[in-house]
Amino acid sequence: MSSVEPVAIPDGITEFAGRKVMTDATGRYTPLEMIKPAELLQDESVRKIMGYAIGLMRQIERFKAHTMADLAALDSLLEQDYGLVKKGNRGKGNRTYMTYDTLFKVSVQVADYIDFGPELHIAKELLDECLNEWAAESRAELAAVVTRAFNTDKPGQVNRSEIFMLLRLEIADERWQRAMQAIREAMRIVGSKEYVRFAMREKQDDEWTAITINLAKA
Repeated sequence: MSSVEPVAIPDGITEFAGRKVMTDATGRYTPLEMIKPAELLQDESVRKIMGYAIGLMRQIERFKAHTMADLAALDSLLEQDYGLVKKGNRGKGNRTYMTYDTLFKVSVQVADYIDFGPELHIAKELLDECLNEWAAESRAELAAVVTRAFNTDKPGQVNRSEIFMLLRLEIADERWQRAMQAIREAMRIVGSKEYVRFAMREKQDDEWTAITINLAKA
């Protein structure tokens, strides 16, 4: 396996008025001799690490591009075998590829980006009506779910996971049902992204072990 090729990171040192300087957080020049050795050492270490980090990121990007190209070529061959004629750029959805002995697999998962239209405001009003009437029945837990779904730190946004939790609740009230219908009609798929995951196992009856490439999970 080839080692990561680091990207050249500028050392941050320049010349101003005949002196070697570096810029601080405010953009002002600081003469090099006035910067503490510990700060210079930290600067040098971070630049070195970032050179390797950016190099690794680019290597992973190339790896993913090659992987997707290889899978696209495989898909094309399989489609030809079954006489499938492609019409436009049709998505393939989730799919899994395996070795013949089933010890290695590559999975492609498609995640849709969902946004909500103006119908969501109608759903919120209907739910508020329900909660106001049910307050005496002590449905505090349900009220908390609704509050979390529609109250976020960023104005105009909603908590998608909590919205989907509302859709899973079985409540017979006609206003609740209309609110859920409004939520479903408010949902818009505005984009999608493909994720590639890798796994292996030593024997066919073993559990799968994920091959981790994400540094946050390493």
